[in-house]
Amino acid sequence: MNKNKNIKMINFFLIFVLFCFFVFLFVLSNMIFKDSYEGTNLKEFADSRSVVKKSINAKRGSIYDSKGDSLALNVSSYTLIAYLDESRSENESKLYHVKDKKATAKALSKVIKMSYEDILKILEQDLYQVEFGTAGKELTELEKDAIKELNLPGIDFIADEQRYYPNGNFLSYTLGYAKRDENGKVNGEYGLELLLNDVLSGTDGYTTYQTDLNGYKIAGTKEKTKKAVDGNNVYLTVDSNIQFFVEEAIANSRDKYSFDWMAITLADAKTGRILALSQVPSYDPNKMNVSDWNNYNVSYAYEPGSVMKTYTYMAAMEAGTYKGDDKFKSGKYTTYDGTNIYDWLKSGFGNITYDEGFAYSSNVGIINLIDKYMNKTILADYFEKLGFGKKTGITLSNEAKGKISFKYETEVFNAGFGQGITTTQMQHIQALTSIANDGVMLKPYIIDKVVDENKKIVFKGQKEELGTVASHKTVEKMKDLMYDVVHSSSPYATGTGYYLKGYDLIGKTGTAQYVNAKTGRYYGDETHAIKSFAGMWPKDDPEVIVFISVKDSLYGSSAPLYNTVKPIVKNVSKYLEIYDTAEDKTINNYKVENYINRDLSKVKQTLKKNKINYLVLGNGNKVINQYPEKENVVNVNDTIILLTNDSEYKLPDLKGYSKKQVRAVCNLLNIKCTFKGYGYVSSQSVKKNTAIKKDTSVKFGFKN
Repeated sequence: MNKNKNIKMINFFLIFVLFCFFVFLFVLSNMIFKDSYEGTNLKEFADSRSVVKKSINAKRGSIYDSKGDSLALNVSSYTLIAYLDESRSENESKLYHVKDKKATAKALSKVIKMSYEDILKILEQDLYQVEFGTAGKELTELEKDAIKELNLPGIDFIADEQRYYPNGNFLSYTLGYAKRDENGKVNGEYGLELLLNDVLSGTDGYTTYQTDLNGYKIAGTKEKTKKAVDGNNVYLTVDSNIQFFVEEAIANSRDKYSFDWMAITLADAKTGRILALSQVPSYDPNKMNVSDWNNYNVSYAYEPGSVMKTYTYMAAMEAGTYKGDDKFKSGKYTTYDGTNIYDWLKSGFGNITYDEGFAYSSNVGIINLIDKYMNKTILADYFEKLGFGKKTGITLSNEAKGKISFKYETEVFNAGFGQGITTTQMQHIQALTSIANDGVMLKPYIIDKVVDENKKIVFKGQKEELGTVASHKTVEKMKDLMYDVVHSSSPYATGTGYYLKGYDLIGKTGTAQYVNAKTGRYYGDETHAIKSFAGMWPKDDPEVIVFISVKDSLYGSSAPLYNTVKPIVKNVSKYLEIYDTAEDKTINNYKVENYINRDLSKVKQTLKKNKINYLVLGNGNKVINQYPEKENVVNVNDTIILLTNDSEYKLPDLKGYSKKQVRAVCNLLNIKCTFKGYGYVSSQSVKKNTAIKKDTSVKFGFKN
């Protein structure tokens, strides 16, 4: 009985096994002879298990000034690593891992910012390889070379790219900054780096290939590669030489005077090209020592004060009602609602003409002008016509549009002299171009061109006319009025501090109170104010426009403003050759050639013939590097630096050279240099003709 039962169980089991076997064969045949099974593409599934896709990062484009000098670029940086696994040195003739950990820790502690004890703790871990935290990241080429010279077994580097700003805080709020993300890609996070991130980033590529179970590429299998498209290079309209003059002047004022912030913008009056922008306090995007995120040139709107009177006078002239010889009683004006509005000199200047009222910056004159010869609609429409209350559209990040809104009588009067409304420096630059161009207003722009990796220009900035906003008669009258602000002999003229003998700078001053955030009311003292100057030169045919503002200048002093503007006017005028001078006018702009691999004696002959200054580094007979690069334009103020094929270099005497020129020398000699002060080199810590070594470090002092 039991025997039959066992036979039945065995038969049942055999039948079940055969059934499962046939089911397995059926499923397997379906998988073999069909492309998909239950909605899954079997080939793709198999490939996905063995195909590796590696990204190829595109190289980020650089940012240059109008002459091709680098303002932001990618440089190699290095991460320090140590191999600890002994297996790396098996069957090898030399060590490929860290064996003497104490000696290694001691040596590294002298070149990276980490203590011997902390380094030793890292090296004593039971790991294949280790890194050294922040102290071992983003090392420069010089720092890497210094570590390599230690000849430490098991010490190596991982190469990366990082964004580098060769001029430090130079133009920093305009450029912004870019940082490397966790995937090793550099992305913009502020300023033009962020605004133009898509333009600069390029398009990443990739490589795909099949691997075996151990992750190694299978020989003979196809490899698919899509090349990365490098980012475009961006050239700005900013001229580094002019930017240097501005940075130098504004930094000197920071050292001499007490104020909260100062900002300045310079533009080409005939094209709208932005030549320079600067502000203090500033920051170095390499160090990210930011104390103030406001960009006062473009993204910060504030009450402009009496610089606005320029446009109020223009509105009256365009309305056909202005009579400059008519007189009014200055000092105080009482509105219909009983509000008293005063001139800056509360006792007034007596009965004066409207022309005089402009030079003296009379608020009462503005009120009479609006009350008798205009209305709020005429004023509001003209302000809007000049572009106030809306963005200029310049390619700069976070541009503010300000606010031009006034309804009631007191608000209208206040708006006429720049209170109760807000504007930006860039809006004033745009509006002032109309005075410089016979009534035609120009759009300011800062992108000169965009060039792709094949050196093809994919975008070209150009002069853009926004329409005629003033007549020839209005423009000529405004130039005369602005001239009197600076050149008048009257003690009441507000701009005489800007007077420069031989330079017919014209302009308009402004002082605006601002609201106390705690009380909601305007400050009533002299210090708490924003003072401004809107100017241009030369008077008859303006070439450069300047707008500068300072907040909380001690006791309301205008000295920080005019002592910043005057050296800029002098230096820029000389650089742009705005005025005829006794200098040899045969020295014209010169386009730099490619001197690399050329005979030094022939290069020197060419430069002498064109009366171009040059500095030779080394005693070689052939040029191996140069500054500036080919196709840059130089003039009498520039020096071409030539590096020759020498085996040993000596430091030249760089006294009298500019910071820009010294930085170029340091880069060509690959030495570390630090700078203190502004102006031109007055001292250097390493004597001239001292032989250059890899660890040479030079401190330069600068004075005007």
